Amino acid sequence: MFSIEIDRNQPASAFYHEFNQLAEGLISAEADPIAGMANLSSLLFNVLDDVNWAGFYLMQEEQLVLGPFHGQPACTRIPLGRGVCGTAASENAIQRIADVDAFPGHISCDAASQSEIVLPLLHDGKVVAVLDIDSPVKERFTEEDEKGLIRLVELIQDGLHLAKLS
Repeated sequence: MFSIEIDRNQPASAFYHEFNQLAEGLISAEADPIAGMANLSSLLFNVLDDVNWAGFYLMQEEQLVLGPFHGQPACTRIPLGRGVCGTAASENAIQRIADVDAFPGHISCDAASQSEIVLPLLHDGKVVAVLDIDSPVKERFTEEDEKGLIRLVELIQDGLHLAKLS
């Protein structure tokens, strides 16, 4: 049985250390990247506070296509350079947005979303997917969240067979 109990009152660095240990346990024996992403989406959605969407968009034919996620139904295709996810993918850069309404060209899949963080996933130096997390709270994602999620992305890039996505 897999337990997802983490003390949410501890400092962010300790929280993300525990979180990433759980994440690594989920993906360490999984050869299929989609299955691994599905479990990671569930973990993110169920463990992070004040999150209303957590999941992945996969690069296909120069656009992002909806992958495994938890939350409300979402946009199925996002052109590169559009919205927070498309910008993260086209620039290969993390986007930590305190107020999505202030982001030029924001694509609103869920009207409740107020802030967002998107991190690119790479294989052989090329973006193959993005991790997208939304919150109904403005300024939800901190520098500490970003650091913890960067470590998660490293685990995904090392542990999942992302070559199957390219």
